[in-house]
Amino acid sequence: MPKYVDGFIIPIAKKNLAAYPRLARLAAKVWKEHGALEYRECVGEDLQTKFGTPFTRLARARKNETVIFSWITFKSRAHRDKVNAKAMKDPRLAPMMDPKNVPFDNRRMSYGGFKMIVEK
Repeated sequence: MPKYVDGFIIPIAKKNLAAYPRLARLAAKVWKEHGALEYRECVGEDLQTKFGTPFTRLARARKNETVIFSWITFKSRAHRDKVNAKAMKDPRLAPMMDPKNVPFDNRRMSYGGFKMIVEK
């Protein structure tokens, strides 16, 4: 059965980057404890591409912002649904659900679930 991935794109002010890893490490711990196979968070570094649409434009990042690209890997979509249900009930994540407690505008975050079609 193909694995399943939840993917995220988050525009974030560069001044808030120092606060982001603390939040990401906690989220990674929670998702992994509840069964996620892999949890990755990456910050944009080389985003001025000469082809395609740069992530900064895709995410409508402002001049003072960069982009976080992240994903969580699961065994399947059903596994993702079970893990996410547990993670979202985990009290350690409650502070992250309050928009005042995160270093980015969560209304501008993009999210989607993806069935993996190639894995090497």
